[in-house]
Amino acid sequence: MDSSSDCLVMAKPAGPRCNQVCGYCYYLGTAALSPKAPGRMSEEFLERYVAQRLEASLGPVTHFEWHGGEPTLLGLEYFKAIARMEKKLCPSDRRITNGLQTNGLLINEAWAEFLGREAWTVGLSLDGPAQLHDKYRRTAEGGPTQTRVLRAYETLRKREVFTNVLCVVHEANAVRPDDVYGFFRELGVSFLQFLPLVTPASEGLPHPAAASPEVIGDFLCRVFDLWIASDVGRIVVQTFDEALRPIYGIPHALCIHRETCGDAAILERDGGFFACDHFVDPEHLIGNIKERSIASLAADPRMSAFGLAKRAALPRCCADCEVLAFCNGGCPKDRISRSADGEIGLNYLCPAYKRFFSHCKPELERLAAHMKSGHKLRDFKNVTAPRTVNSGRRNDGPSPGFRQS
Repeated sequence: MDSSSDCLVMAKPAGPRCNQVCGYCYYLGTAALSPKAPGRMSEEFLERYVAQRLEASLGPVTHFEWHGGEPTLLGLEYFKAIARMEKKLCPSDRRITNGLQTNGLLINEAWAEFLGREAWTVGLSLDGPAQLHDKYRRTAEGGPTQTRVLRAYETLRKREVFTNVLCVVHEANAVRPDDVYGFFRELGVSFLQFLPLVTPASEGLPHPAAASPEVIGDFLCRVFDLWIASDVGRIVVQTFDEALRPIYGIPHALCIHRETCGDAAILERDGGFFACDHFVDPEHLIGNIKERSIASLAADPRMSAFGLAKRAALPRCCADCEVLAFCNGGCPKDRISRSADGEIGLNYLCPAYKRFFSHCKPELERLAAHMKSGHKLRDFKNVTAPRTVNSGRRNDGPSPGFRQS
């Protein structure tokens, strides 16, 4: 990381508080790190953060990301106060953008009106059809949530709020790619993220809800075939966008696929500044904005060291891998497997990455050539019908970088 202006900060003003109990949540356990932390980031503290973030970000646009837990638990008035604060502190020659990640359970007309008026973007968690979404995403009382999330999606769409849908790929929905992708297509989703579940349940073991790498690879290949056949230029799928980047000749936008990281920090409600969302632990605590500025924390050598370690710790077998430029070893949190020669630190998703990136490369090379010739994405025609994934398993039961009209 060359300067603090490159650092994205994801603020968690409510900490791990949530009105949903997800069977695969990796974040709830962080509450034990700061048992005496306040229930929310105070307005005084927020103002300090906004001012420091503007000072640290030297470009014309400063982006704020609000995550949780569930940030909407703090109430709409809390976020209206944030918007007023940003307007007060933002220099006249600068611009502020905001992103809110939510489970959608509290999104109503008032929320949507605010988000639309202020041009905030929204990340909405939705794992597909009801029986697949509700298996792991339940209320604190154990009730289903999918119907309420769909209501939130329609409310946001009515107000023309930019909404990016995030789908966790787990053992239940990974074996039904046609149903999952067809559901999102019918829903009218324009921006879609697939996040394969890897969260370790214990040392060296994936979560019980995680699908096998082979199943995840099949899922991504099948969804890619459906997308390339008819949805290029209509639906942006982040995984496919990232796969296109090295072919097109531009850097990865997503940290997990870049060679190095260390430029996406977490700010907790008590001011704690951590190197990464998946490493909120004492070892990766860089400092606190009560004692140091955002600029100083972002430029801390430990942030750079964390990011450089991503590349330095690659297993030897990755050096000669044909898809290294596509994945760069993936996220360090997922490196819980061993290579064929027994070296620890191989990404759990390695077989999925190899299968998917090898599968999609020929069509993405055609797509890159199409784009470089000046043609619109929507004019791209796939020359083959969608290929069926023949694996013996059932298929039935703030990057919009390349979106183009």
